[in-house]
Amino acid sequence: MTEQAIDRFRGSTMGWLLGTLAGWGTLLLIVGGAVLTPILSDRGVGPWPLALTVLGLAIVAVKWVQNMSATFEVTPDRLVIRRGIIMKSIDEIELYRIKDVRIDFSIINQLADIGTICVSSSDETTRTGDLVMRHVGKARERREHLRRLVDAARQRRGVRELDMTREAIS
Repeated sequence: MTEQAIDRFRGSTMGWLLGTLAGWGTLLLIVGGAVLTPILSDRGVGPWPLALTVLGLAIVAVKWVQNMSATFEVTPDRLVIRRGIIMKSIDEIELYRIKDVRIDFSIINQLADIGTICVSSSDETTRTGDLVMRHVGKARERREHLRRLVDAARQRRGVRELDMTREAIS
């Protein structure tokens, strides 16, 4: 039985363009190349400034493919990670296993309403490091919603988080 998705999202290419310095630099390459090409071609430089536009568009295309290759889906019990375009993989994190949901964002990210959501859990998926979801639109709202779902999943299963410190073990 497949669970109904509450939320489905992926990284935002437009958010990356407008919400990061790298995105702004890429936009500058695209616009700068397009503006300089007709100006400098009259001066004998040729179409070389157009290469800046092509480079910028190639960067956007690569970022778009990266964002399209990972989809995150939230159900009442799981966070489902679907990766890949040609070779696909599906991984799941049971919500009751999530220990922490962190959000990172810069001032520029805040202007574009994007952020990086980091999830740590006791699941194998995050054993080697946090699950990092970059350039997520409405990141603050999604983080809070995910936290509420984690609490609800723990209550349904009767699970409590127990932190062990070195002092408590001694």
